[in-house]
Amino acid sequence: MIKFCCKNCGEKFSVPEIHAGKKGKCPKCKNIILVPQIQDTSSLTTQSKAADKKSAAEDSPHDLTLLDVPNRQDALRQKDKPKDQSTIQEYKKELEEEPKIDQTEPVPKRKLPWIIDIFLYPVSVPGIVTLGVIIGIPLLINIATRLLGLFGAFIAIPGFFINIVVGLYLYWYITECIRDSAAGGLRAPETLGRAPGLGDMGLQLLRIVGCFAFCFAPLLIYFQYTKKTDIIFWSLLAYAAFFFPMGLLSVIMFDSFSGLNPILLISSILSMFLPYCAMVVAFFSIGFLTTKILSAAPDLLTYCIHLYLALVAAHLLGRFYWHYQDKLRWEV
Repeated sequence: MIKFCCKNCGEKFSVPEIHAGKKGKCPKCKNIILVPQIQDTSSLTTQSKAADKKSAAEDSPHDLTLLDVPNRQDALRQKDKPKDQSTIQEYKKELEEEPKIDQTEPVPKRKLPWIIDIFLYPVSVPGIVTLGVIIGIPLLINIATRLLGLFGAFIAIPGFFINIVVGLYLYWYITECIRDSAAGGLRAPETLGRAPGLGDMGLQLLRIVGCFAFCFAPLLIYFQYTKKTDIIFWSLLAYAAFFFPMGLLSVIMFDSFSGLNPILLISSILSMFLPYCAMVVAFFSIGFLTTKILSAAPDLLTYCIHLYLALVAAHLLGRFYWHYQDKLRWEV
């Protein structure tokens, strides 16, 4: 038997080895899961093998019901081999048939033009709740600290660490929005019940910071030492802005710094140069135009809108992968 867990909700499964490598839908979270491959183990004896196979064939249905997989192959293999040629062909055909457990739901479609619908990406119950948590908790801590005056330190100190956790969750949630959109999602996903530990969230933040440094560090170093905005400065800025979206998408989808391989990034961009250029313009226009419009707005309102638009930009990046994953051929 193969024992494994759903990577999304942690539901435990146990299925016969003949279903290794097949896909199915988790009955709890409705996400598609993959039965892991197994390594061949050393055999005991011919007699014990036969006994184990017979026992597995008799006991397997109780676990397969979790994946709605009909237990047919084990029963077919227990049949006596038929004698006539026509029945032999039917017998082989039945053995070659594999139970289909891939019940992929229809791909959701936008009800509004995409240029409008992408700005509605955070407008879902999970998205609004998540934004409320990320914005509300630090705000309440700040208000309580000011109202309590001298006693505010009793809230400010633990509040500092709470704010760190909220910040880690924010960046992790942005990466989850990119992954969910890359899988076809059109609205912000539900993640409050399946957030990882602080170590995993910190690792996601480290990858985002590493991607930012990979693209913008040359620009920052040059400006720090020269204090000039000459042709070299603008060239480094163009390099950073052009490669950052693809680098961020690659790092998140590969879940590794190997996504920053320059050969991978350049070949990916060249494979769809014009669509990628359009995506880069849209990616940075969202933040640039909003910053200009809200230049005189209160800090809290500016922060809320920038956070909202960060989820929109994450959705735009994920949907780019959704549309062009065949050309990228990343096999992530």
